[in-house]
Amino acid sequence: MKRILLIALTLACIVGTASAYGLYLDCPASIQVGLPLKCSIDSDLPAGYTFDLVMYHSEYTATEISRQSVTIQDDHNTQYRLFETEGLPGGMYKIEMQLKTTGGEESLRSDSVTYKLVDVLDRSSEITITAPTTQTLDEALRIEGSIDKLSNEGVQIEVRGPEGRIFGPEYIGTKTDVKNDAGIFSYQVPVTSPGTYEVSFNDTKGFIGIKTFEVAQPPTSVPTTVPTSVPTTTSPPTTLPTPLPATTQSPLPLPVVLGALAAAGLLATAAVRRQ
Repeated sequence: MKRILLIALTLACIVGTASAYGLYLDCPASIQVGLPLKCSIDSDLPAGYTFDLVMYHSEYTATEISRQSVTIQDDHNTQYRLFETEGLPGGMYKIEMQLKTTGGEESLRSDSVTYKLVDVLDRSSEITITAPTTQTLDEALRIEGSIDKLSNEGVQIEVRGPEGRIFGPEYIGTKTDVKNDAGIFSYQVPVTSPGTYEVSFNDTKGFIGIKTFEVAQPPTSVPTTVPTSVPTTTSPPTTLPTPLPATTQSPLPLPVVLGALAAAGLLATAAVRRQ
């Protein structure tokens, strides 16, 4: 009886193991901010089975960043999913597969891998840009600045604009800053149209970061208009006649005046007497 029970338990274990499925997630242990995070999914779950692949920022509390759906196909080939990291803060992130059916995790084999921790590294602060980030078309694109501790090892740049990639990836030389061992770079990439241009930087350690430049049309010169003078008709000056000098009468001598007054008195007296 004991032997029969042992055989039954063994068969149950075999059947249980055979009915379990494998689900395997793989992601890089670390990646630079700005580069896409590529994860692979392998599974022998039945075709059509669907679950979510979720990216969390797991510093203090788990904050969901992105969610993608994964459906198992008939061929059970490896599937890949990309998560964008541009603009994310550096730190630890968790990529997790979430099964949608209740109790689905219990049907997975014990060697299944359903989550991965990824360290997202932010090196963008190592880049210092000294050229204006807003430039006009006639002077663009000037790429000037320095990278911490790079010395004279050189830096690889790639430039993308409104029309796609226009330069690189190509290494340009750097000069050592004797004050802090930074690598100073200066390079000009001609551009033919205004817009937003992104310059990505890499060194021998990998991706460093992306810096953005805005290129605008140069200001249009406005011609200075000189006002046209309107000719004015000038009348000839009017010549006024010279006035004649006024005649000034000389006053009568005093004796004459007194004699006239005396005569007038005598005439008046005579007239009274005749009356």
